[in-house]
Amino acid sequence: MNYERFSRKQLLTLLWWKQAELNKYDGLICDGSVRSGKTVAMSVGFLLWAMSTFDGCKFALCGKTIEALRRNVVSLIPGLMDGIMRVQERRSDNTMTVWGFGHVNTFYLFGGRDESSYTLIQGMTLAGVLFDEVALMPRSFVEQALARCSISGSRYWFNCNPEGSSHWFYREWILKAEAHNVLHLHFTMADNLALDPAVRARYETMYTGVFYDRYIRGLWVAAEGRIYDCFDPAKHMASTLPELAGDCYVSCDYGTQNATVFLLWQRERGTERWICRREYYYSGREKKRQKTDKEFCTDLGAWLGDDRPRAVVVDPSAASFIAELRQAGYPVQQADNEVLDGIRNVSTRLQAGTLLFSASCVHTAEEFQAYAWDEKAAERGEDKPVKVNDHCMDAVRYFVTTILGRQVVRVGKRPARL
Repeated sequence: MNYERFSRKQLLTLLWWKQAELNKYDGLICDGSVRSGKTVAMSVGFLLWAMSTFDGCKFALCGKTIEALRRNVVSLIPGLMDGIMRVQERRSDNTMTVWGFGHVNTFYLFGGRDESSYTLIQGMTLAGVLFDEVALMPRSFVEQALARCSISGSRYWFNCNPEGSSHWFYREWILKAEAHNVLHLHFTMADNLALDPAVRARYETMYTGVFYDRYIRGLWVAAEGRIYDCFDPAKHMASTLPELAGDCYVSCDYGTQNATVFLLWQRERGTERWICRREYYYSGREKKRQKTDKEFCTDLGAWLGDDRPRAVVVDPSAASFIAELRQAGYPVQQADNEVLDGIRNVSTRLQAGTLLFSASCVHTAEEFQAYAWDEKAAERGEDKPVKVNDHCMDAVRYFVTTILGRQVVRVGKRPARL
């Protein structure tokens, strides 16, 4: 993306610390929609401020993981700062040394993945910290990093896409920005002048429900009601299937007392639409008889008939069943079990019309229409589905995220990469 012009909010993000009416603030929060240009503006602004103000100091750059931080922030910096600063990253110790404006400073890279991450940053003395996607980090990590900013004139910079309205960062920082003496700037895609209007229009068709409100409108809203509110049996179910071609796949959610589900997938000839041809559903609790791994493996072979799947995608927690499948000669691929990413990917494909289910998949259809957000979890600021009758939904998610996650989805006339 070519950033030749910056919007007013991007310019504020770049230079708020130099403006007389704004430099009273101790920090900056930029939240809002995806593709709104806030990350680029904040990364440049943070470096300009740090290198103009301090010499020989330490700073922290924080992401959910170091890999995500490198992808979202660090990889952009050499190109954005070319001719202004010299940047040298040392991957061996997760540091970045920057020379600019006659100063030299060191930037430490941290991943705030879980509650134990706060120990990584303990004991440091920082002149400033940037949190990329702060809403994905545990509160303990963020508060520990803030406590490290003890040098006079230190400041903290936050950016994120919205989560639920009960999320701790929304309640403690967004709603209390003035109390914390931080400047709050809310971004939408209209604030990114480098974004092609056609790309913006494409993104606006990619999401529905809570994901549309958060990622497009940039709102902090609770996940409530049906998860797949865009699922329409008239659109997404068919009694007569189209002509199919290419490899087939099986996705599996394995249970003992809970239901075990197999779904068989194949692409429609000449299109990007994937068809769920049929389902296998067995609940030990309902049938009052629990099957063994070997019995499920035998059932799979009988259910497949002449079909030979390229891969059987299984939840990695089903270790004993995976071993049984491999012993029987099936090519097993462990599923990507990231729940929220998977739900978003499935929702995007339903919206795009690139998933179709056989009318024989009755349990899958029932679950699509009953699958809902957990209201009690939402009150705690967490996005979680109700864990009841969700086995087909898990199997759908495993296939979409693991097999199709990196493929192109066409929404309208343009491709959108997940």
